[in-house]
Amino acid sequence: MFTFTSHSEEETRQFGQMLAEALEPGTVVALIGNLGAGKTRLVQAVAEASGVDRREVGSPTFVLVQEYAGRWPIYHFDTYRLADTEAFLALGAEEYMTAGGVCFIEWADRVADTLPADHVRIEISHLGETAREFRVTSMGPHSAAIIARLG
Repeated sequence: MFTFTSHSEEETRQFGQMLAEALEPGTVVALIGNLGAGKTRLVQAVAEASGVDRREVGSPTFVLVQEYAGRWPIYHFDTYRLADTEAFLALGAEEYMTAGGVCFIEWADRVADTLPADHVRIEISHLGETAREFRVTSMGPHSAAIIARLG
């Protein structure tokens, strides 16, 4: 496990850059945290570090999945409004997860049984107005290698 505490937007951006450097195509990142925890902000930071204009990255709450072209394709899901895992799979989630990009899945705990066994899990805790704690856990050997590059 790797833990990063951010006290500001800038530190969250720095963590996103670290994460972007550690990630590799084929990685699924499960994002878990309450409303306003910073899930979308973290994806913005990773995307920006990967060559995507941050302004292009928004919450996919209403469109459910966004695609961004950076150093590798980024697929950004928000499962908050989905009724069940069937609806998630109907979006083509399995195809995205094996398409050779990086998948970020917000509210991943709602679709946990559909995630690959080996994925990166990031739990985000809201510590204050701009302070967040990111707990990064590996769920297999591929994700363990990514976490090893973080710390």
